Amino acid sequence: MSKSNKNPLLKKFGNLVHDARVKKGLSQEELGFELDLHRTYIGMIERAERNISFFHAIKLIQYLDINIKELYVKQKKS
Repeated sequence: MSKSNKNPLLKKFGNLVHDARVKKGLSQEELGFELDLHRTYIGMIERAERNISFFHAIKLIQYLDINIKELYVKQKKS
């Protein structure tokens, strides 16, 4: 998937996962171990290369304490 074809919502979710993971001081491998997910899968989520299942999204949101409201914040138009 090219960068220009990535879904904006998946990109936003991936950025939230990445930022929360880094804030907790976890590597992709450590996060994957904690949630029983492969490290490459975590990377694909962060790069918006996978449209993940609702179940995995909830696991990530709960473990990383992601505020789901951040997905719905409208961006200011320039």
